[in-house]
Amino acid sequence: MEFQLTEEQTLIRDSAISMVERDIQPILDAHPVDQSLPKAAMRQLYDITTRQGLAAPRIPTSEGGGGMKMLDYGLIYEQLPAWFAVSVMAHEVTASRIYAEANPEQRERFMPDLFSGRKIAGTATSEPGAGSDPRGLTTRMDVDGDTAIVNGRKIWISNGSVADIIAVTCIDGVDDKGRNTLKRIVVEPAVSNVEIREIETVGLQQGHLSEAVFEDCEVPADNVLSSGGDAAKMLTVTWNGNRPLVGLAAAGLTQRAFDLAVEYSGVREQFGKPIAGHQLVQRNLADIETAIMSSRLLCYYALDMMDQGQRENGAAAMAKRYATKACENAISLAMQVHGGMGITREAGLERLWRDVRMLSVPDGTDDILTLIQGREITGLAAFR
Repeated sequence: MEFQLTEEQTLIRDSAISMVERDIQPILDAHPVDQSLPKAAMRQLYDITTRQGLAAPRIPTSEGGGGMKMLDYGLIYEQLPAWFAVSVMAHEVTASRIYAEANPEQRERFMPDLFSGRKIAGTATSEPGAGSDPRGLTTRMDVDGDTAIVNGRKIWISNGSVADIIAVTCIDGVDDKGRNTLKRIVVEPAVSNVEIREIETVGLQQGHLSEAVFEDCEVPADNVLSSGGDAAKMLTVTWNGNRPLVGLAAAGLTQRAFDLAVEYSGVREQFGKPIAGHQLVQRNLADIETAIMSSRLLCYYALDMMDQGQRENGAAAMAKRYATKACENAISLAMQVHGGMGITREAGLERLWRDVRMLSVPDGTDDILTLIQGREITGLAAFR
């Protein structure tokens, strides 16, 4: 059992840190922190990350993807600005879903632009009345000759307003147990009549979280992805990988809050000495560092299980649930270390707190993740 990064993994992590500082952060700094980035800036960012294999890290290199181990991907993912990490994951997981469910002609048509980052992608699954239960979706796809007609409303689409390709999850019938069967269809907003608008949120505000309305939306029937079988199974597989990645995004935010708190505690004086010398401040710093380390290790463990081909459903749920909650509390402690400065926008901690608060929602809320872990422990499902 190894707890230290290998030399190669250390290089991967350090290269990601340099990439963010040198290439990504200057682009972000050129735009308001509380407004979604223009699409031109997004293309600049994707040009950068695509060169690092992040457009399709889960797809083998023999097929044109990045072919990364999930743990190595996580080492890079933690270093990305959280909102952009969510964007990258939305793109690459959409590429993975399309790749898994496409026939050879569809792969040839869609994958090159996704691998190169020339087109930005997102997945539309959740609806106002259905999120964690994909079988409860109501958006419907009906095929009439050469045309598929999509009707319904989708919500919480990462990259939605800047996406060139959206993989829309629809119901197309029922199975022998009376459950909805799901299929995905590739919708290109530039050529299909879909209405997309951004959703205002408490955090991750440079991103593009969106909703979409499909009213008799006409899409070429050959955009229906049918080679991979029931799309619900692919959702579960990719969600398991997403969860520890989201946990690492939370740990990355908390690491930045911790660094600020350590620095501030060394220069801010009270009662005749730096506040770093006071016991309660040291306790807060120790608790923040513990939250980062424990979250990081749980997420690494879940990703390594995926790399080893082990069943990781419970570990992935546990990692994300623990990391997002522990890191949210830890950033609050960093704000306490800063005292009055902690609640100012100038310090930047309030934005880190708002961003980390967002991360407990995607790819399974705390309650759903608890039930998934409970199912793995007991062998009994609480929700189906």
